[in-house]
Parts: sequence; C-alpha cells; structure tokens
Amino acid sequence: MRRDPGAWQVKLVVEADGGSRGNPGPAGYGAVVLDAGARQVLGEVYDGLGTTTNNVAEYRGLIAGLRAARDLGATEVEARMDSKLVVEQMSGRWKIKHPPLQELADTARELAADFDAVTFVWIPRKDNARADALANRAMDGESSPTLDPSGAAGPAPKPPAEATASTDSAAAAAAWTGQAGSPTRLILLRHGQTELSVERRYSGHGDPELTELGQKQAAAAARALATRLSGQGVEPAVVLSSPLRRARQTAAAVAETTGADLEVRDGLIETDFGGWEGLTFTEARERDPELHGRWLGSADVEPPGGESFRAVGERVEAERARIVEEFAGRTVVLVSHVTPIKMLLRTALGAGDAVLYRMHLDLACLNIADFYPDGGASVRLVNETSYLDDVR
Repeated sequence: MRRDPGAWQVKLVVEADGGSRGNPGPAGYGAVVLDAGARQVLGEVYDGLGTTTNNVAEYRGLIAGLRAARDLGATEVEARMDSKLVVEQMSGRWKIKHPPLQELADTARELAADFDAVTFVWIPRKDNARADALANRAMDGESSPTLDPSGAAGPAPKPPAEATASTDSAAAAAAWTGQAGSPTRLILLRHGQTELSVERRYSGHGDPELTELGQKQAAAAARALATRLSGQGVEPAVVLSSPLRRARQTAAAVAETTGADLEVRDGLIETDFGGWEGLTFTEARERDPELHGRWLGSADVEPPGGESFRAVGERVEAERARIVEEFAGRTVVLVSHVTPIKMLLRTALGAGDAVLYRMHLDLACLNIADFYPDGGASVRLVNETSYLDDVR
C-alpha cells in the first residue's frame, strides 16, 4: 500500500531482536519503536515463541517491529538489528537457504511494502540493549504481543557503557564467516612456569607455585593483554581462573593490571593425571607401557586413577556454556592449563580429538576464541608469546 506522496511523512526507528536458549530452545522476541531520532520510545512488543532457533526468533522480532511501526502510522522505517544474517538477507545481499527463514523473510517484505521506504541496518549488540531485554523477558515467560504505547513511552536509555570495540571488530569478522550476532570473546591464557614444567613432568591436580621466571612471564602476559584491550577500548568483564595456584597467581597479575574482578572456576582445572602426576613422559611410559600407549591414542582412556581427556572435555564444555550464557557478548579472560585451553580451541574449531595431540601451547601463551549466539565460533589467535621475548 503506497501513500499519497503529498501526505504527511512519518519516519520511525525499529530496534528488534530475538533469541533462543539452546538454539533450538525456549525462544522469544522483542521490538521497540522509537521516534526518528531514536530518543523517545513510542511502543514495545514482545512474546514467547515456544521452542525454535535464534534466527527464527530474530525474524519474528523484525516482523513484530514492522507491524508495530505500521500501527503507529509510520511511512518510513529504519529497522535496526544486531543480527547480521537478518539484515544482510533482508537487504538482498545474502541468499536465504532455509525454507522456514524464507517464509518469514517473505512476511517481512510484505510488511515492508506497506511503507514508502524501509532500510535495514546492523548495529552492535550493545546498541540493541532494549530489544534484547524484551526478548529475554519473553523467554522468561512474560508477554506483550500487542502494541501498548502508553506503557512504554519515555526516553530511550543509553546502552550499557560496556567495552565493545573487540565485539564490534568480531561482528565485522562475523560478516565474513557468516556467523550472526555479537560473540562472547574468550581470551585464553596459560599459566606461567613452575618447577614441574621446567623438568617437563606431568602436572595436573598437583599444586606447584610459579617459579621466579613464571612470575615474570605472568606479569609480561598481563601487561601485553592490558595493552591489547586498552588499545581496543575494551574492559574485560571478569578474569576467571583454575583453582590451582599456578593459574591463580597468573590470573592475579592479569586482574591487577586490567582492574577486572577475579573469580575461581573449578571447571577450568587441569587434567587429573592420577598415578602419572609428577612423572616425565619417559617415566610414565616405562611404568605403564601398554596403558600409556593406549592413552596417547584415545581420548577415552584414563591414566591410572586419573581422568580421561573425554571427561575433561565434557567438564570444560559445561563450564564454557555457563560462561557464554553469563557473560554473553562480552570479553572474558580465562587463565587455565594446556588441556582445558586445547579443549576450548577444539570446540571453537569444530575439530576432532586429533587436534589435541597436534597443537602446542607454550607457557604463558595467549589464545583468543569467539563464540557466537547462533552456535558458531571463530578462533582469532593461538599461542601468542611475543611479549615473552625479553623475559629472562
């Protein structure tokens, strides 16, 4: 329906979002309609969707927002979303491969035809805070699917003053990889040197402290990390550490340098090497030649009285899921050990067990992986140690 060109023109802004806890999982959408300057909230709509995916929920948020803008008399709409996928597909730059999304896109385009003009704009997640909050309310069971302008009117709040330069760059990278939404960035730091690492001995649940060199490595890594984050305008949400002293000492250096809070997470502890704790590779092989050989070839084999890599992977994945949910869209520093960090990188790569045996991680090395709300992931950095070149 096209209006008379001489009629009064009303431009409104729609901010829309949707989400799914599980993808697929319990889902909901939210949409906010604002004036042309995006300063005054004119109306809000949000509702649950049962069980579906993030992308479906995002499209439903857009559709609800367009309907609300139409009901408020808009002739022109600027639709803002933090879903790169929906924005690019509705703008015609990306193809739509999945029939359910095609149907929703068709519905959105039919609604768009009611306006004189509709533009689709990607915005960082931090700038879509109100629609995101409404989607979460919907996922929590609240519902307001019909427009209620009187209940929503008021100045639009400023988005949280949260460090997001790295999130913005990650979202730009998402356009290349095809991921949708703003990721949770995990900065993975291995602890510094201990006496057992000097002697190349299995060091699992044993609790040695950092050596003097290890403390210098931790300090250098902390400075390098703080410089990196400061240059990006990012403040880490938190520093999470394994409960073991070598990790906690390294994490303390990072927390002090960045000003972030330090929390201990048991799920980030190193593998329990059982009877091989404190032994060298050769000593463990000589003690249990048959078992040691099988352990090297299978993630399901346990050291004597210890923990298999499969069990470690399950533990670490559960912790990763909690972290991504708790600190969604933010930057988190994790200070841990070789095996947990390898597990997180393997998950981000979508790789099999073989990568665990082919990846080398030095002491106090830095690694970065982004985990997106649509379930995708991207590894950004592995085994960075250039800041240790002058550490003696």
